Amino acid sequence: MESINMFIKLFGGLGLFLFGMKLMGDGLENAAGEKLKSILEKVTSNKYMGVIVGAIVTAVIQSSSATTVMVVSFVNAGLMTLMQAAGVIMGANIGTTITAQLVAFKLDNIAPLFIGIGAITLLVVKKKKSRDVASIALGFGILFMGMSVMSEAMSPLAKSEAFGQLIAVIGENRFLGVLAGLVMTAIVQSSSATTGILVALANTGTINMNIALPVILGCNIGTCVTALLASAGANRTAKKAALVHLFFNVIGVVIFIPFMTPLVSFIEKTNPTDIARQVANAHTVFNVTVTILLLPLAKYLVSLVNKILPGDAVIETDGAMYLDKNLLDTPSVAIGQVFKETVRMGNVAKKNIELAMKAFLEEDEEAIKQVYSHERIINTLEREITDYLVLLSGYELPDKDSKILSVTFHVINDIERVGDHAKNIVELAAEKINNNINIGKEASDELISMYKNTIQALTLALDCYEKNDSKNAKNIRAIEAKIDKYEKTFRESNIRRLNQKQCSANSSTIFLDLISNLERIGDHSTNIAETVI
Repeated sequence: MESINMFIKLFGGLGLFLFGMKLMGDGLENAAGEKLKSILEKVTSNKYMGVIVGAIVTAVIQSSSATTVMVVSFVNAGLMTLMQAAGVIMGANIGTTITAQLVAFKLDNIAPLFIGIGAITLLVVKKKKSRDVASIALGFGILFMGMSVMSEAMSPLAKSEAFGQLIAVIGENRFLGVLAGLVMTAIVQSSSATTGILVALANTGTINMNIALPVILGCNIGTCVTALLASAGANRTAKKAALVHLFFNVIGVVIFIPFMTPLVSFIEKTNPTDIARQVANAHTVFNVTVTILLLPLAKYLVSLVNKILPGDAVIETDGAMYLDKNLLDTPSVAIGQVFKETVRMGNVAKKNIELAMKAFLEEDEEAIKQVYSHERIINTLEREITDYLVLLSGYELPDKDSKILSVTFHVINDIERVGDHAKNIVELAAEKINNNINIGKEASDELISMYKNTIQALTLALDCYEKNDSKNAKNIRAIEAKIDKYEKTFRESNIRRLNQKQCSANSSTIFLDLISNLERIGDHSTNIAETVI
């Protein structure tokens, strides 16, 4: 009965610990959402910068697994190379040690204070920024309460003869310790949780560093399971990124195993009386040392992975490139990916207008085929982005991101309508070619004039949307007024040509339909620009 009670308490304490860590990470992420996005954008081919970025992002979101899943997703989308990914993954391993250092503090007595302040603030305050800070405080308090419950649950183990014998076996066989850490972390999907359990055991005086260190090494391998699972449905390069993570941690463990005795002596000297701090320090020393040793060899690690999984990934262009459901747990990053996909969709629609007008003016049948192919991509992107936005709307977002999400629904609808008008134009082109209809030079010149203004409006709208340039976006109103004036003037010109028998009824109908489509494209371009204004 006592063992059942201990398990229930341990399970509950672990749940509180994980929930507290998630709550605190979400609060930090929301508070630093924009900065988090800009940090990830700044990952360059410089692997040292990648390490810094990986460490910072992981320290914010409190999970190396989440960072690695993000990296796998970015590699899958073609946003990050394998070398860049290697640096960020190494940095993520350093960033996750922040959690271990945090839980090593004995803050059980003041944890309820943080819970009280955080909970009351969340219930009373409406301001988003204050609620984010309250979430950090509440998560911090719950995390330490979970640690306290786990330590209390494990205190009887110090007197348990069976557990003492198990510890002795692990102490004598380090590989069993590594295996135990690997399995525990693979199950709970968090190396921080495994380290938290070790700290809780250390607080009860049940284990020493000879037992803890092999488990710490094992938990670094176990944390790779999350990234490997995330890469299962991804492309070849994403699978390579997950393998880089696995090999980096496995090689690090292999390097450390022969030097465990001197390392234990060194760690014990850093904090002779505080085993909990020793556990946290061991975690930090291992990850920092392995990164220092293997970072200069990153290119060889990438070469090894390339030999195991030869060939490059083919980025799928018919569907979304940047959207990944694994990123939904990091909403501020997911919003950034939606933005990139929307910009891509806009550029495909713009290209389709150009191709459609080329097909019409030059009677280019190959351009007609391309327009239909692009139209399928636009429709697929509209559906996939909408579905992704619906999923994203279920998460708690900062006010700014909520507004972006709302605006994006309207923008993709306008872009999709622009794509429809390209399809309409190309149908007119096909009719013109099949029925051998001659538009006439004057009408063609008018169409070209109106088209130039329309494509200028669409280019300006998409450019301002991409750069969030509200100042230049205001210029679209003058272009839109010009397009409307052209439509009215050219309708009158067309009636004159028809009355003077300078054009046929068929060419007149096609001309009017075409300028109507161009005018509507101008309207949708204005709608896109207005979202920026």
